[in-house]
Amino acid sequence: MINIKHPAIIEISKSALKNNIAFMRKCFGGKTSISSVVKANAYGHGIEIFVPMAEEFGIDHFSVFSAHEAARIKEVCCQESRIMIMGWIDPNDLEWVISNGIEFYVFDSLRLREAAQIASTLGIKAKIHIELETGLNRTGFSEQELKEISAFIRQNILHLEIKGLCTHYAGAESIANYYRIQRQIKKFDHLSALLFREGIEAETRHTACSAAALSYPRTRMDMVRVGILQYGFWPTRETFIQYIGHRARKNDPLRRVLSWKSQVMTLKDIPAGEFISYGTAYLAQENTRIAVIPVGYSSGFSRSLSNQGRVLIQGSRVAVIGLVNMNMLLVDVTSLPGVMPGDEVTLIGRQQEAEITVASFGDFNKQLNYELLARLPKSIPRVIVD
Repeated sequence: MINIKHPAIIEISKSALKNNIAFMRKCFGGKTSISSVVKANAYGHGIEIFVPMAEEFGIDHFSVFSAHEAARIKEVCCQESRIMIMGWIDPNDLEWVISNGIEFYVFDSLRLREAAQIASTLGIKAKIHIELETGLNRTGFSEQELKEISAFIRQNILHLEIKGLCTHYAGAESIANYYRIQRQIKKFDHLSALLFREGIEAETRHTACSAAALSYPRTRMDMVRVGILQYGFWPTRETFIQYIGHRARKNDPLRRVLSWKSQVMTLKDIPAGEFISYGTAYLAQENTRIAVIPVGYSSGFSRSLSNQGRVLIQGSRVAVIGLVNMNMLLVDVTSLPGVMPGDEVTLIGRQQEAEITVASFGDFNKQLNYELLARLPKSIPRVIVD
């Protein structure tokens, strides 16, 4: 493809990822392995660029939502790395999953039976993780189903390799869910014991996401499935406050892996009394100089940031004015007379001493860190920086 420059770029910091992985290992201890959750295009960081970089720092297990994401990892990962699908697999793709040695959740009897049948036909074992329903009420086997599936697994053990026993917690990032999480932990222990008595044992027990692994050490078990934390973000501010609460040093040990940048496309002087951009959302109260940035809501910069978003230019925080367009946004640079076309614009990240964090970006438009990152379009180029 012709190398034509995109109007925006996402930088992925190698040193930040190295720092975050080192922090997680220290925090979780050497006996707990890490599965890097790279669903939703590695939380917007880019699967193809992120996975090999994580492998460089010793990560060899990756979790995704779908078989489609697993196929993307398979294209770029080391042969020794393991891939685990936590969600969607089209029945027609199950044969590909099993034949490629990809691990996957089973959470209903249909998938379990299909897996055993396909594995039998292929003459290899399907690598399954048995998901237990402990209180999230989304996916997973209930207690009432355990006897039936235990009997089926015993009958088909030549075709099934039980790689894991798992569950997911309902909101471990908030203290408001404390008692619900405690009930889930007890339920998981109870169901695990029932399976053990039925002769079903797993190589690995894993229940913790980033928030649970931080706030409930008991949930770390054999492996943790870490998503947002590895990218340098706390699941919530509450989680961060809880972490630093009993520590002498109150600094943030994480570093943000992602920065999102563009540049000034053109400049325009608007006389006082004129409306700027579509409709009547912004009236220039005085002579105003605007910079046009070639990024809009099609690029992931939400329209709800109209008249309230911020970007960094020349190390200064400047305001988005008027409506965010599909492909452009306008910012007030009246106070920065030296701005020129081509100047760097930081949408998320640091510029000189100023920073726009994903959290502050999200505060303006009421998006979670997760949502904002996951919505960054795949079409924006990702590049590795130190």
